Amino acid sequence: MAKRSFDVLLSILAALVLVLPVVVIALLVRLTSPGPALYWSDRVGKGNRVFRMPKFRSMRVDTPAVATHLLQNPDTYLTPIGSFLRRSSLDELPQLWNILNGEMSFVGPRPALFNQDDLIALRTKYAVHEILPGLTGWAQVNGRDELPIPEKVRLDAEYLRRQSLVFDLYILWLTVVKVVRRDGVAH
Repeated sequence: MAKRSFDVLLSILAALVLVLPVVVIALLVRLTSPGPALYWSDRVGKGNRVFRMPKFRSMRVDTPAVATHLLQNPDTYLTPIGSFLRRSSLDELPQLWNILNGEMSFVGPRPALFNQDDLIALRTKYAVHEILPGLTGWAQVNGRDELPIPEKVRLDAEYLRRQSLVFDLYILWLTVVKVVRRDGVAH
């Protein structure tokens, strides 16, 4: 209950503070590449239920719907501002919508793509699928794009065991530090 209240309050405050940057980013995405400003992908959430998650579009509209690390040459799919959006994590801002809707939390395991069967299976094996996915998480601050799937799931399971409001605040703080330093971003 406290976590949900925290998520709602923080997402409302963030939405109010970030309304102008969100509008500017949406315009920049539209002006620098053809297609919509938002990219909606099917993600796996709590209980392995699929939900739609928005991101500012950082890749061309003809990019295959797979995890970025599975693309032959991911950089060729980036839009002119896509690399900046990904490195700064600004592409994630629309997910405040999912937090308000109760499909995500600020902190939890990052939601898997619907077709990441290996990640989904391991998370299910370790009961990680029973918590809300997050905008950031313990695995994110401990390696992000650089972690192999078994290591991500090990960290997700550790988060499941250790979760608390204090731990969430610590992860949020580490997230800010990592984003500012651009640590662990491969593409």
